[in-house]
Amino acid sequence: MNDSVLSQPPMAWRLCGNQVKLWRTEVGVTREELGREAGYGEETVKSMEQGRRKPTPQLLRAADEMCGARGKLIATQDYLQPDRMAPYVRDFVRHEAEAVALHNYQPLLIPGLLQTEETMRTLFNTHWPPVDDETVEERVKARLDRQAILATQTKAFTFLIGEPALRNTLGSPQAHKRQLLHLLEMSERRNIVIQTVTYNASHPGLDGAFVLAETREHEHFAYEEGQTTSSIHSNPEKVAALIQRHAMIARHALSPEETARFIRKLADEL
Repeated sequence: MNDSVLSQPPMAWRLCGNQVKLWRTEVGVTREELGREAGYGEETVKSMEQGRRKPTPQLLRAADEMCGARGKLIATQDYLQPDRMAPYVRDFVRHEAEAVALHNYQPLLIPGLLQTEETMRTLFNTHWPPVDDETVEERVKARLDRQAILATQTKAFTFLIGEPALRNTLGSPQAHKRQLLHLLEMSERRNIVIQTVTYNASHPGLDGAFVLAETREHEHFAYEEGQTTSSIHSNPEKVAALIQRHAMIARHALSPEETARFIRKLADEL
């Protein structure tokens, strides 16, 4: 995904703004007149019509009334809600929900499926470029909704978590303590295995995080996520390489029992 695509405003903003412009020009209302009615300057109205700024409910109500749209412009508000997750995550989430087994390796962060709401908020609030509060709330809700799959007792989960993720308090020791205790609680479920990959281990996982998934048809795929994009691999050779890599990382990890003691010790120190 190139930078020009990533820098484009959301399609919904552009579509909605263009509809305002089409209705406005059809009835002969000027941007200045619409702006005066909605309480905005002419340049602000122009930015919204071009999709560079999100059209506000205030603008849509004013445009709807002035243009005689009879609710058609107001109805576009439903399509302007922020994305509940980054676009490059959506495809994986669909596969994640259907998988019968998920094997997650995360060297630097607590995996999203195991994060507390506090941890989620901290991470989403440090997103750069920054996002608005509404987007943060939508993404927190989406991640919490994703965690519902952990309750499926016939779905197997393994989590290999790097020691840096377990030690990084993200600036709030007490919140992180609650996060560690949550990991201990989740590790007691019979379909969830959590293991720590310690600092001093030299292993192929130093190259970055990934997730392996297996379907009911025993097909395998892999997911790798970067800063602004991601890849889902179904190519047997690529997936097989990551399965082997996961096995090698697991050999260097603490056992589930050792991991529980290690996490308990970290929590007690906070």
